[in-house]
Amino acid sequence: MIKIYCYPRCTTCQRATKYLDSKSVEYEYINIKDDNPSKETLRGLWQKSGLELKKFFNTSGILYREMELSKKLSSMTDEEKLDLLASDGMLVKRPILITENAVLVGFKESQWVGKV
Repeated sequence: MIKIYCYPRCTTCQRATKYLDSKSVEYEYINIKDDNPSKETLRGLWQKSGLELKKFFNTSGILYREMELSKKLSSMTDEEKLDLLASDGMLVKRPILITENAVLVGFKESQWVGKV
């Protein structure tokens, strides 16, 4: 089953779920604020995605800016980044779409075509 980590008030997440609904795709909706993925889950998603770990950070989020992470991420280890991501769902870029064969971070319809 397809899973999607979202934040209900996020307009990008709303667009993503609307897209899935329009394609009649069944999915499990996970509120990332209430049920933030664990460090090990994040590690698996990161490895399956093939993306750089920094792509998993919500760089436009308030918490990211308050913590001044744009200045700190480059000097952090992957383990420190994973610990940080696992500490608060609002630091994680969303939505995260998890299918049998792919992990997609963020929503760009062109990237989702053929994956769901």
